[in-house]
Amino acid sequence: MSRVCQITGKAVMVGNNVSHSKRRTKRKFYPNLITKKFYIPEEDRFITLKISTAALRTINKKGISACLKEAREKGYLK
Repeated sequence: MSRVCQITGKAVMVGNNVSHSKRRTKRKFYPNLITKKFYIPEEDRFITLKISTAALRTINKKGISACLKEAREKGYLK
């Protein structure tokens, strides 16, 4: 499984390490991902998602069903 949030679509970003002498070397910025199980009452089952911590806050605010619906519309979730 790749390092992509299944709710928001956040993925790895590429940037530079910049030293004191301003030399630049490539580096990666990884999203803060966690693996979490959610209960979906409409389907009466659990689902395991790899989500960012920002997506976890969004799920707490909107609810898991609304977030899954949006993620499917945007193509982040199958």
